[in-house]
Amino acid sequence: MIITRRGFAALAPAGLAAATLPLPALAQTGGDYPNRPIRMIVGFAAGGGTDLTARTMQPKLQQALGGTILIDNRPGAGGNLATEMTVRAAPDGYTLLMGTIAALAINPTIYRNLPFDPAADLTPISQSGSILNVLVVPADRPWRTVADLVAAAKARPDTLTYGSSGVGGAGHLAGALLDQMAGITTVHVPYRGGGPLMTDMVGGKIDFSFSTAPTAIPQIEAGKLRALAVPTLQRSFLMPQVPTVAETLPGYEVGNWYALVGPKGLPQPIVDKLNAAMRATLADSDVRAHLARHGVEPTPSSPDELARFIRDETAKWAPIVRASGANAD
Repeated sequence: MIITRRGFAALAPAGLAAATLPLPALAQTGGDYPNRPIRMIVGFAAGGGTDLTARTMQPKLQQALGGTILIDNRPGAGGNLATEMTVRAAPDGYTLLMGTIAALAINPTIYRNLPFDPAADLTPISQSGSILNVLVVPADRPWRTVADLVAAAKARPDTLTYGSSGVGGAGHLAGALLDQMAGITTVHVPYRGGGPLMTDMVGGKIDFSFSTAPTAIPQIEAGKLRALAVPTLQRSFLMPQVPTVAETLPGYEVGNWYALVGPKGLPQPIVDKLNAAMRATLADSDVRAHLARHGVEPTPSSPDELARFIRDETAKWAPIVRASGANAD
C-alpha cells in the first residue's frame, strides 16, 4: 500500500498519540498480556503451605494465561513484606500476591501501624483455596490428646512453646485461641514460613504447632510427628480418624485460606483474564487431586466475592484477635 505525504500527515497525529500513550492506559485493554514473566510473590519461605499451593497451581495457571509465572518467596513480618511489595508495584498485572488470611484479614488488627490497608490497597482477583491445619506434636512428646496437651500446659504455665509460620497467621491465631479457650498460657514462636517451622518441629525444638496439612502430613506419615486434632468444626475427610479441637473445647474453630490479589488499580481486562485463568486452573482434575492430597480445597471466586470475603473475615477476626491478646508489638 502506498501512502502519500498528505495521507501520512493525516495519519501521523493518531500514530504519535498511540506511540506516546502511557503504559497504564495501554494496559486498560489487556492487550497482549502477558508478554513477559509474571511475578507471584509468596510471603513465606519455600516448603510451607502457601508456597506448595502456589507451585501446584503454577504450571496450569501458566498454560491458561499463555505466559510464564515466577514464584518469588519473600518471607517476613507475617506476610507484610510481600504484601507491601505488591501494594507498591505497578498495577500492570506483572506483580501478584498469593495472599493468606494473615496478610489480607488479620494483620490490620495484629499490627497497629501498617503502611497500607489490604482491603483498600489491593485488587482482589480470586480466592485460591481453604487449607486444613493440623495440631501436631513431636513424636517423642507424651501427649496423645488435646486434653493431655492442655493438662501439661496448666501444670507448667508459660513453658510450652508453639510455633507458627508467622505472626497473625492461622497457626498463630489457633494457638492464641487455644490459650484463651483452655485457660492456659503458652509461648508463641513465629517462623518465616511452614518449612523452617517443620524442621524445628521434627527436631523437637517446639512443643506443638497448628501446621498446614501439606507440611505436616508427610511428617505424620513418617512417624516424626503425632496429630492430636484439627481446628475445624467437623473432622476432615483427609484425616477422619483425627478428632477436632472442638470435641474437647466446644466452639473452637480456626480456618485458613489463600487468595490471589494484585496492586490497586489493576485494569479490569487483566483482572478478568487472571480470574478466568484461576477458575480454569482450580477446575483442572490434576490440580484438584494434588491439592486434595495436601488438604487444600479449591475455592475459586469472583473478584467481588473475594472483596466481600476479605471484609467479612477482617470484621470476624478483629474482636477475637483483640480478646486473645495476640499482637506483633
